[in-house]
Amino acid sequence: MGGPLGWLAYWASPSYRRRMHDHVAQAGLAWPQARAAVASTGRMMAELPWLWSRPPEARFGALVQWQGEAHVEAALAAGRGLVLMTPHAGAFEVIAQAYAERFGHVQPMTALYRPARKAWLRDLVAGSRNRPGLLTAPATLSGVRQMIRALRNGGTIGLLPDQVPPEGMGVWAPFFGRPAYTMTLAARLVQQTGAAWLPVVCERLPDARGYVIRVDPPTEPMPGTPGAPPVDTSTDPNAVAIAAATLVNRAMERLILGLPGQYLWGYHRYKNPRQAEAASDAPQAGGNP
Repeated sequence: MGGPLGWLAYWASPSYRRRMHDHVAQAGLAWPQARAAVASTGRMMAELPWLWSRPPEARFGALVQWQGEAHVEAALAAGRGLVLMTPHAGAFEVIAQAYAERFGHVQPMTALYRPARKAWLRDLVAGSRNRPGLLTAPATLSGVRQMIRALRNGGTIGLLPDQVPPEGMGVWAPFFGRPAYTMTLAARLVQQTGAAWLPVVCERLPDARGYVIRVDPPTEPMPGTPGAPPVDTSTDPNAVAIAAATLVNRAMERLILGLPGQYLWGYHRYKNPRQAEAASDAPQAGGNP
């Protein structure tokens, strides 16, 4: 059902269709390489009711396979905390529940989320994401503090760093060669706690055969952490934040290029950030939360 829904949305909105083509070209891909993402987007939407309504005790079992889970096991064994970063590709909503099932007994995952505006949807999403081995943290200062506490206790955090944060909570960094407003939170959690970080993506297999979660270790140390090359801040005090955001974007690009037929190319990635809400506990881009 999801495939036709994706194509219906594609043909119903010229602006959405144009943005998909523009973003695919910006990534250096030919349209046929990413064309399957039209149907994949619809499949992602169609599977959400099932994912959100699963009983807390339900298990994926053989429906989810892991590749590279040894990297997760090693990070958890080190006890320094772990930040999992995934782009809006494949079945990214599956990752948190699958982690809780596979590793939640070792360390629970705390997933960052932005509460829905509608009360009924907010309750539904919150209920789906609070299950054994899986906790949630709101995108507020209190949520950031919750995540830092979890990391310092050796826990795991889940983030989607390719979404556009509110104004003041990110920096402009290249994403497929074009400046994109990029969150600083993902890198700051690593910098401030000494946690490990791992890029991860969940591929949706054809014919409803399940999912494969692939863990792809970073190839470079996070700027601003021990062992990383120094960054010159003499001309720009945000140089470390920009370098870190650039590194995170490169990691997300690598995952996306490995799964171009399942990325949300229609997402408005290069838009200007919205103004941050006036709430007193909104997280800030710099400083210690």
